[in-house]
Amino acid sequence: MSPAIRVALVDDQALFRTGIRMLVDSQPDLTFVGEAGNGREGIDLVASTHPDVVLMDIRMPVMDGIEATERIVADSIACNSATPRIIVLTTFDLDEAATRAIRGGASGFLLKDTDPEFLLAAIRAVHAGTAVVAPSATRELFRHFDSRAASVEEPEAFGALTAREREVFMLAARGLSNSEIAAGEFLSEATVKTHISRILSKLSLRDRVQLVVYAFEHRIVD
Repeated sequence: MSPAIRVALVDDQALFRTGIRMLVDSQPDLTFVGEAGNGREGIDLVASTHPDVVLMDIRMPVMDGIEATERIVADSIACNSATPRIIVLTTFDLDEAATRAIRGGASGFLLKDTDPEFLLAAIRAVHAGTAVVAPSATRELFRHFDSRAASVEEPEAFGALTAREREVFMLAARGLSNSEIAAGEFLSEATVKTHISRILSKLSLRDRVQLVVYAFEHRIVD
């Protein structure tokens, strides 16, 4: 039996934290390891509890979720330790702050009033690294709020992908799931999963959300 997924929560609303804690603790494959009321406390919480997944509110006092996300990712890299998957929570659809948090290292975003079952599914999916949380919404965020200049040169690392890996990359960047890619390309899902893993490794990306960000920032897909 696989170890339970360790979940931490950073949010400034005590009542919301209580509800999430009860929801997570009700699941046999999840373990709630701690909570914090602002980003600065959240950084300390992650350092002391080493969660697999962090649910991170964006708007908090003392330190917001954007800076906390960036610090957690940077600290993990500096310490050569596993970086937790971070799901940012927002009350606003198409939120510019969520765009910044994803660019800072978050693995996706959810609205705070999302269905509990979808939240649980998102935790499991992000931990597995096999699915993007709301991929179409993630791409829509960047369309609305990204004002960066387009890259004019293809990244050197992207040139290292094989022709098949490029095909899979393009489909994944558009938000297709492994099963959808497999059906369209006449491949097995296991083969698609292998391609995705190799792509992420070659491009030094953590998950499929970062793949979408990479594709958008380098204007590899429209």
